[in-house]
Amino acid sequence: MKNIFKYSLFLSFALALASCEKFLDIEPTGNSIFIEERGDTIFRTANEAEAALSAVYGDFQNEYWQLDWLVNGDAQSDDAYAGADNPSNFQIDDYRIVATNSNVSRDWAYLYQTIGKANLLINNVEVTPDASFSEQRKKEIKGEASFVRAVMYFEAVQLWGDVPLQLKEVTSVSAAELDEIYPQLYPERKPMAEVYEQIIADLEYALANVKTTQPHKGFATKGAANAYLAKVYATIEPKDYNKVVEYCDAVIAGGYSLLPEFDMLWNNENENSPESIFEVNYAGTASDANWGSSMFRGTDWKKFNIPSNDLVKAFDDENDMIRKNASISFEDVTGKWSDANWPANSYPFMNKYRIITWPSPQNYILVRLADIILLKAEALNELGDVNGAAQLVNQIRGRADLPDTQASTQEAMRLAIEKERRLELAFEGKRWFDLKRTGRAIEVINNAIGPDGNKFGYNLTQNGLLWPIPQSELDKNELLTQNPGY
Repeated sequence: MKNIFKYSLFLSFALALASCEKFLDIEPTGNSIFIEERGDTIFRTANEAEAALSAVYGDFQNEYWQLDWLVNGDAQSDDAYAGADNPSNFQIDDYRIVATNSNVSRDWAYLYQTIGKANLLINNVEVTPDASFSEQRKKEIKGEASFVRAVMYFEAVQLWGDVPLQLKEVTSVSAAELDEIYPQLYPERKPMAEVYEQIIADLEYALANVKTTQPHKGFATKGAANAYLAKVYATIEPKDYNKVVEYCDAVIAGGYSLLPEFDMLWNNENENSPESIFEVNYAGTASDANWGSSMFRGTDWKKFNIPSNDLVKAFDDENDMIRKNASISFEDVTGKWSDANWPANSYPFMNKYRIITWPSPQNYILVRLADIILLKAEALNELGDVNGAAQLVNQIRGRADLPDTQASTQEAMRLAIEKERRLELAFEGKRWFDLKRTGRAIEVINNAIGPDGNKFGYNLTQNGLLWPIPQSELDKNELLTQNPGY
């Protein structure tokens, strides 16, 4: 009876949408996107395919990448407190997320929305019947869409673990196609290993087909594909550190270079710099502006992602003033608000994203060379090359005018690299995922110190390492299962 009811509802939905099976511009539902059928092709011209690719890249300007990406990577770590007054962010910060958390449900929707758009290109661009549309460009577009799909699935698998692996779009609905279409609309979760296998396949296709250089760093390139392959192989289980070194080396040999001064990355005078590998670009117009930067800095209202006492202490203990000053700004907010963690006359803000006036042209750097250099150091250390790892760590420390690392054993170097990544990449959405992939999250988070120098009081458990599947998705898809502890 349950299945009869389910299929009756689905059929009613299908018939209500279209008696003739064809429709256009319907919002994504679940993990799929409905589009208009046009005979045997989706895209009739090269311009239509290029416009669809622009829409895929345009999703890097949505709320996930303007706001939530940084909440997930930094407020969910020991680098930042949630700040502001959003209960959903408080749950993430305190490791007490529930399945109805609004951030969790919208992030799922954002990621799968982009996956749906990418699927449309991946599955259809090569049969576009435009004689002026070269086969090379078709493969480039498919490669760029494959890169974006891989990035979205990499985000999803790190947040939720096993996730639905949806690789096809639904183009029409009819009773005759019901058995085929239903699993596409409401898929089951796939094991993490299978998801990572697809991520790697997408990135390898991208690597073989995208361009080496683009007009700016906001597009998929061979360097960006190499960088994400390195990150994936450092995250999957079991990790493949030889692959990490291989892909890091490809990035390092790809024409990138560190900027001479750390603050040059954040002074907004060097966007799409030689250090940047993949960067979300904004024009600073009313229709192409980054509102996210104003969520993290400014004295008009209490902001998100307030730097933690534990992070400030880490900078001070290392006497790392160059990166501290570039990353954190202290201001007087007396009379504006109070905070249990910081005095009003010396209140910290994230300082890497500094253009908060509207419309803001503030870019976000998603991946840069220093990240990859330190990732290679991590891989070399795990492969037993402690001296090689030290040379790379010292390269990053040298730019911050810090002395060479004193770590001389593999275990000491592990901690030195962890610290170096923290200070170098603070407020770049990396810390939580670094701690998770190295198996250090529970120990580090639960020992973070608060304003009084004692443990802050976090209680992260094994179940808290993954997010709950959104309740809204469970309600409409009986094949989905919930993560343990939720």
